[in-house]
Amino acid sequence: MERKIEKFLQKWQKDIIRKPLILYGPKQVGKSYSALEFGKTNYKNTIYFNTSNNKAIEEIFKKERATNKIILNLSLLSGETILPDDTLIILDNLNSLDIVRGLKLFGSEHSDYHIIGITSRRDNLTKFKGEELQFKSMSEMDFEEFLWAHNEKALADLIRESFTKHKTCPFHKLALELFQEYLLTGGLPEVIDASLQGKTEQQLDIIKQKILEVYERELITCTTLIDIPRGLEVIESLPEQLRKENKKFQYGVLGTGRRAKEYESTINYLVNNQIVYRSYKISTVKSPLSSCREKDSFKLYLPDDGLLSSMLHTNLKQLLSDEKIKEILYENSIAKALAEAGYALYYYQSEGKAEVNFVIQNRMGKIIPIELITKSDSKAKSLSVFMKKFTVMEAYRVTENNFATKKEVRYIPIYAMFCLNDNQM
Repeated sequence: MERKIEKFLQKWQKDIIRKPLILYGPKQVGKSYSALEFGKTNYKNTIYFNTSNNKAIEEIFKKERATNKIILNLSLLSGETILPDDTLIILDNLNSLDIVRGLKLFGSEHSDYHIIGITSRRDNLTKFKGEELQFKSMSEMDFEEFLWAHNEKALADLIRESFTKHKTCPFHKLALELFQEYLLTGGLPEVIDASLQGKTEQQLDIIKQKILEVYERELITCTTLIDIPRGLEVIESLPEQLRKENKKFQYGVLGTGRRAKEYESTINYLVNNQIVYRSYKISTVKSPLSSCREKDSFKLYLPDDGLLSSMLHTNLKQLLSDEKIKEILYENSIAKALAEAGYALYYYQSEGKAEVNFVIQNRMGKIIPIELITKSDSKAKSLSVFMKKFTVMEAYRVTENNFATKKEVRYIPIYAMFCLNDNQM
């Protein structure tokens, strides 16, 4: 399956000041597979090492302080010749600082050896930081990649063209139907592949449950043992949290007597490692938006719509008939798309309970409100009030309808969220 990461890797391969690359993102999103496929297509040979509990490879990077000796030892360990510019070295499950220190040697001397390190823990980036390395995030397949996998690349291009040129999409109904299928399947490659093979909804749910268990096992590396069951409680509470009229995360949903202080480190861990996304409440607007956030008021979202659909026990019939379920999944999908485009997430709520689902700030400093409108929503006036109150000149309404523009508000269909990035906003 074609992934967007491929274009980035091709640029990285040809970069004259190329540095060792740290590819990071949650488990099961296809990092290792994409790196291996890239190696198979673009190099004479690819050498793969799983560094988890691999004392032999740790010892090489810990002992040797010259890149030529590291390469010689890696070649001996793998039993393969490592060629400058023609071999891709992949170091998976990267967690060791000793290995990272060794990688920095290659980055400091502009080496001819091509190395990709892979980690599922974003909080590793704090200890891995250094100008000798390059970093790139990777997430699950977005709707555009989902369309590619279904041989609908022409439709994906039409959606982008409609967004860019502010015109209606001629295949709107088909795009919406495929997007609703995507909401139920999700963007995890293993699930999409199984769906393409004709597996039943029940079989897909079994795969998704196994992936949820993989995410839950990530909690084992929490700082304290008590944070493990707390992390599970937070994840398992998300469907109920999002079903509420007020989707603000409430500790009472976890059980009687639960307090914010007890869960602070757990939630930070989940957010830092992209197991959940967090959107902070703001009740005023000024630049930067981070100065407006209310630290104790936030919503949490799951990074994969398919996993959330399974946790909600939702099928296509329910999605089409239950407006509340649709609202939950659409809002989660918008949060995911914005977070993966690199935006910090905020939502606006006034004292009068007027709410705008998302408020973002792009790299140019422009503040842009984004409002989701479904049939069950009664807050369609909130966006207009927000724009007038804070003198905002541009906004988006996300709906099930086709593309349109009305005064300063652009209406975009829910399936076009993958078009919202800093190059186009």
